[in-house]
This record gives sequence, C-alpha cells and structure tokens, in this order.
Amino acid sequence: MRVVYRVAAGRDIGMARAWYEAERSGRGRRFQLAVEALVQVIGEHPEAFPVVQGSVRRALVSRFPYALYYQPLDDETVEVIACLHTRRHPRTWERERAA
Repeated sequence: MRVVYRVAAGRDIGMARAWYEAERSGRGRRFQLAVEALVQVIGEHPEAFPVVQGSVRRALVSRFPYALYYQPLDDETVEVIACLHTRRHPRTWERERAA
C-alpha cells in the first residue's frame, strides 16, 4: 500500500527529529530511520496494528517513545495522521484528524 502523510504528521516527525538531533548528533537520523522502517511495515501490513478508534490504528516507533496514528483512505492508500510522543494524551490525534 501507498503511505501518505498529513501535513501535521510530517511536522510532528520533523520536530521530533530536530529535538533528538539537538540532544545528540546522529540521534535524529536514527529516529527518522525508525519511523521510515515502521512506515514500511504499515504499508506492507496495515492491519497489523491495533485499532484505537473507528478505522484509526496506532503503531509504536521502535526504540523511541513515539506512536504513528494512521487510517486507510482507500484500498490502496493509508494516511499517517499524527506522530505523537507516547506521554501525550492518546486522543490528541483526533485534533489532527479533524484538521
């Protein structure tokens, strides 16, 4: 399946990457690679992760306290709605979904 990103999700990922890179050189790149690996799995197996509400699913980023929230758009495309730190309220993605 093809994976597309909401603007807010891309912004979330970019901000997290920048924060990790500022914390330690190279760590932002590792975060980005972990997100990309997860997106690949989502594209190959979109039903592998638990549903959180309606058609929205949550997938945890390996080695980082972040989750991707995504939903199918059609039979060929899934959309990443948000990338949120797991300490944030889990329903924060709903604000992104409405945008």
